[in-house]
Amino acid sequence: MRMRFKPYARPELNACPFSASDPMAHKGSWHHSFARPAQPMHLELGCGKGGFLSRLAVQHPEINYLGIDITDKVLILAKRNIDRQYEAAGRKPDNVQIMSLDIERIYNAFDRRDTVQRIYINFCNPWNKKAGHKKHRLTHPKQLVLYRDFLADGGEVYFKTDDDNLFRDSLEYFPEAGFEIVWHTFDLHRDEPDWNIRTEHEQMFTEMGIPTKALIAVKR
Repeated sequence: MRMRFKPYARPELNACPFSASDPMAHKGSWHHSFARPAQPMHLELGCGKGGFLSRLAVQHPEINYLGIDITDKVLILAKRNIDRQYEAAGRKPDNVQIMSLDIERIYNAFDRRDTVQRIYINFCNPWNKKAGHKKHRLTHPKQLVLYRDFLADGGEVYFKTDDDNLFRDSLEYFPEAGFEIVWHTFDLHRDEPDWNIRTEHEQMFTEMGIPTKALIAVKR
C-alpha cells in the first residue's frame, strides 16, 4: 500500500533541529554539523520510519548517526520516532540527524572528508523484477564503490534482507567492490547476536516465517 503525500511533512522537517534540509551544503563537513564532531559517524542508508535508527542512536550517545531516505512522507515518521525515543530517555537528540537524498547520488552530499566508520543497509528494495534493475540495488558494486570514497579503511557495512536472491548476489557484489565479507548468516535469528536491533520489516518478515539474511563486510 502506498503512503499518502503529507503536506505538513516538509515544514515540520524544516523546523526540526536534527533534520538537514540542505544535505549538499554539508558535503565535506558532516562531522561539524554534530554537537560532538570528534565522535565516530555511522550512516543508515534507507532509514525508513526510523525505528532502527532511533533506538540505535539513543543507546549509543558516543556515536553520531545520520539517517538517509528519499521521501519526506517517510522521514517525518523517522523524525517523530526519534523525538519519542529521546524524550523517553530524557535527552536531546544531539547525536542523530536525518535527511532526504537519492542514495544513488550520494556523491553529491559526501566526500572523503566525511569519514564514516559504519554503514547500515536494512531491507532495501531488491529490484528483482527486471535484470536491468539490479544496478539500482544499494549493495550493487556500482553503489558500493561510491561508499568507499567516504568509508574509513577497515570501515564496515552491516546488511540485512529478507530476499534470498538479493542476499546471494550481494555475497558476490561486496568482494567485487573490494570488500571482505567477515561474517554472514542465512538465518539471523537462529542464534541472534546481541548487537541486532530488529527493524519493522524484520519483525514483519519474521512473523511471516521468512528468515533474515545478514552479513558484515569490511573495506579493504
